[in-house]
Amino acid sequence: MQIIVVGCGKVGRTIIEQLSMENHDVTVIDTNSSVIHDVTNNFDVMGVVGNGASYGVQTEAGIEHADLLIAMTDSDELNLLCCLIAKKAGGCNTIARVRNPVYNNEIGFIKEELGLSMAINPEAAAATEIARILRFPSAIKIETFAKGKVELLKFIIGEDSILNNCSLIDVAKSIKSEVLVCAVERGDDVIIPNGSFVLKHDDTISIVASPKNSREFFQKIGVETHQVKNSMIVGGGTIAYYLAKELLNSGIDVKIIDKDHARCEQLSELLPEAVIINGDATNQDTLMEEGLVHAESFVSLTGIDEGNIFLSLYAKSCSKAKIVTKINRISYDEIINDFHLGSLIYPKFITAENIVRYVRAMQNTVGSNVETLYKIIGNKAEALEFLITADAPVVGIPLGELKLKDNLLIASINRAGEILTPKGKSQIQVGDTVIIVTTHMSLHDIKDILRD
Repeated sequence: MQIIVVGCGKVGRTIIEQLSMENHDVTVIDTNSSVIHDVTNNFDVMGVVGNGASYGVQTEAGIEHADLLIAMTDSDELNLLCCLIAKKAGGCNTIARVRNPVYNNEIGFIKEELGLSMAINPEAAAATEIARILRFPSAIKIETFAKGKVELLKFIIGEDSILNNCSLIDVAKSIKSEVLVCAVERGDDVIIPNGSFVLKHDDTISIVASPKNSREFFQKIGVETHQVKNSMIVGGGTIAYYLAKELLNSGIDVKIIDKDHARCEQLSELLPEAVIINGDATNQDTLMEEGLVHAESFVSLTGIDEGNIFLSLYAKSCSKAKIVTKINRISYDEIINDFHLGSLIYPKFITAENIVRYVRAMQNTVGSNVETLYKIIGNKAEALEFLITADAPVVGIPLGELKLKDNLLIASINRAGEILTPKGKSQIQVGDTVIIVTTHMSLHDIKDILRD
């Protein structure tokens, strides 16, 4: 597909990298010539220096033949204008990054009136992911499928866990829960396991189940499933605002600490039910005075990655809080993972996943559609949800007879709201949504799960 990306900041660059990896014909636009030079040197893309809202610049970038324009600059208004011009000039699909909470309340109207295919709010999406984790703090990451009817949860097996040294067959026999272990991270390896696979402590495992079954599973293995009662948030930016709103609506007490006095006053007006503290959280006395020891969750959301890491390490050392750490730039995953910083949140990757999912859905030619996509283990494994239509080559065939690719698992079937755990005799039907977990990247259609 021919795709134009306007804006090469953190989020834009991540999207460019993902789309380039998937072999799309990408052209990037940015006003900074050195940024364009850097991006075109690092990725297989074309670059245009200029204002993305200019008809002339868009024409130079090939808007007349583009399938999609993605506007990811730091300005909501500029992004919307870019999309409006692209719609008029090329008639292509458009995606805009819209971050301002004022616009967020009117996003339906904006999408309809401007003809946007999608409006992306990285901060709101990150806040939703954090809130989901704090409602189920034993998991380090939670993704949802089938409009919330299916969850994919990641958690680490402790040394004293009853899962330690158990094969998946033994787990199924002893625990008898309708959950499916679909991926295991062991060191640098990612495994799509079979029944004989033996779990070990320090494995990070991903399970797929309905919310009810996942909670039942965690209870049976002796893991806490109740949401936190309170949360201490450091950093009062846009993510903190969206997160606080979600947590307060869920009955979770919220305390936000920020050193900017003017921002604290704003937050006090916007979030009257939250406790807003004007203070420097890098001073450990501040955190202790505000009750870190008794906090059930601690979320570091400052604009500095290193600061978030140190704050989370300190909180971990002196409390039993569920730790959530926001990372914007640092990409040394192996080192960061060694710190055991709880749940890591990368807003730019959340946004990129949403856009890659949309692009893959646009490309579909067979009887299926990518409804949801998550890169569950960096760029090593994906979980995808396909909507099955009449032309899909998997319809009506027992799963045990399908010639599936290696390192691929059919994890769940959603049939009109009923969640089915796949068995060998199960059959996929038209109208089902099917969750696939695989180490194969870039699946576009349900036919791609089959061996050639």
